[in-house]
Amino acid sequence: MPGYRSRLTAHLRRFLHARGPRALMRHEGGNAIVEFAMVVAPFLALLIAILETALVFFAQQVLQTSTTQAARLIMTGQAQAGGMTAAQFQQAVCTDAAVLFSCSGIYVNVQTFSSFSSVSQLNPLSNGNFNSSAMNYSIGTQGDIELVQVFYQWPVLTGPLNFSISNMNGNSRLLMATAVFRNEPY
Repeated sequence: MPGYRSRLTAHLRRFLHARGPRALMRHEGGNAIVEFAMVVAPFLALLIAILETALVFFAQQVLQTSTTQAARLIMTGQAQAGGMTAAQFQQAVCTDAAVLFSCSGIYVNVQTFSSFSSVSQLNPLSNGNFNSSAMNYSIGTQGDIELVQVFYQWPVLTGPLNFSISNMNGNSRLLMATAVFRNEPY
């Protein structure tokens, strides 16, 4: 074995002396792999961030559309005539949103106001935690101003490079859909 080491050392000295370190620096084999390795991580992080953001925007739109459809039940007097409870209204929202949402995670807040200028929205977040006990359900009568808010805690991933769009504790984003209207005469 000692002869092998001395031969290897001799070859290495000849290589470095004959070609030198500059020859190694000019060698371009494998550049594409190194460049790809440098670019792939930021590219994948950006791709994951774009997909996560698009999914949240899509979920927000589905929730808003479902809320608008269910709010029509209050606006037209169907909810009042049928004695609709908060749980039944939640189910009406869930009917259109069941594709993306778990119905048990949908929370509704319905408030009655005397004028549009007195409308104030409920913020159920307190120190990053959701407070479901602050929800109201008052569907009013003819001519009343109604504020309908629907909330859902959407789970989000923390992507590469620490990208996160969560606004709550526990890697969740609170989605909120709102409808404000005057009840029709019925």
